[in-house]
Amino acid sequence: MSRKHPVIAVTGSSGAGTTTVKRAFENIFRREKITAAVIEGDSLHSLDRMAFRAAAAEAAKVGNNTFSHFGPEANHFDKIEATFKTYGETGSCKRRYYVHSDTEAVQHNKHFNLTDLKPGVFTPWENIEANSDLLFYEGLHGLATDGKADAAKYVDMGIGVVPVVNLEWIQKIHRDGAERGYSAEATVDTIMRRMPDYIKYITPQFSRTHINFQRVATVDTSNPFITRDIPSPDESFVIIRFRNPRGVDFPYMLNMIPNSFMSRANTIVVPGGKMSYAMEIILAPLMHEMIENKKK
Repeated sequence: MSRKHPVIAVTGSSGAGTTTVKRAFENIFRREKITAAVIEGDSLHSLDRMAFRAAAAEAAKVGNNTFSHFGPEANHFDKIEATFKTYGETGSCKRRYYVHSDTEAVQHNKHFNLTDLKPGVFTPWENIEANSDLLFYEGLHGLATDGKADAAKYVDMGIGVVPVVNLEWIQKIHRDGAERGYSAEATVDTIMRRMPDYIKYITPQFSRTHINFQRVATVDTSNPFITRDIPSPDESFVIIRFRNPRGVDFPYMLNMIPNSFMSRANTIVVPGGKMSYAMEIILAPLMHEMIENKKK
C-alpha cells in the first residue's frame, strides 16, 4: 500500500454492475479535481478473443469444461500484482487496452498510429500518463490471489460490487443478449463453465475489500433463467458493508440518504435507486482524505 501513490480497485464479476461504481468515481474525480490513471481489468487477460476460444476448445478435448476468464489460466494475476506494486512505489506503470468494439478499434488505431487493431485483441503496452494522483482499476480481479500472486496487498481501497447471485445472472443474461447477441442458453452455458473459478477466484475477493455494495432485489428472482426483466433500482435495496467501521460516520450517512437504515454495526442499507448517490456520499470523503494524505 502507498500513501504517496494510492491504488483503488473496484472488483466484481461479469454483469455485476462495476460500471455504476466507475461512474460514481468519475464524478468524484471531476469534482475533487483528481487525476486518475485508469487500468481496465480486461486488459490483463492473458489471452485475446481468438486465443481464448482456441484454449477453451483444447481444454474441452481433454475433459476440462470449466476453462474460463475467471481463472488464472486466462489472466495475468502476476501482472495485476506487479502493476499495483510498481505504481505504489513509483507513481508510474505500463498499461494496455482490450479492444471491445469497432468503435474502440477506431479510437485505439488512431491513438497508437496503427491500422490493424480490431475487436478482440490487445493494444500495445504504453506508459500511463505522468503525474497522476492515483491508480484506478476496474475489473474482475482487483483483489485476486492464486497462491502465488496477491494483488490485494497493494490495494489502498478495495471496492466490491456484488449483486446477489440470481440478480447477477439475470443482469448478465440480459446484457449478453442486448449487447452481444447471445442467446440465454449460451449465457447459461458460460455461467456453468465459469462456476468453479467463480467460487475459487471471484468470491474470495469480497472478504478482502474495504467496502462492498450488494444489490438485493425485492421482487421474485428465484428462477433467474426465465426472468423477462432486470429488477429496477427501485425494486431493490443496496447493502453496504464496511470491513472496518471505525471512523465511519454512519449518522451522517443516515441523515443524507433518505430511507436508509443500519442492519448491523458495520452495514448500512439504502434504497436501490439511491445507489449512485450513496456511493458518492460514502466515497467522496475517503477520496478527499486520500489526496490530503498524499500531501503530508
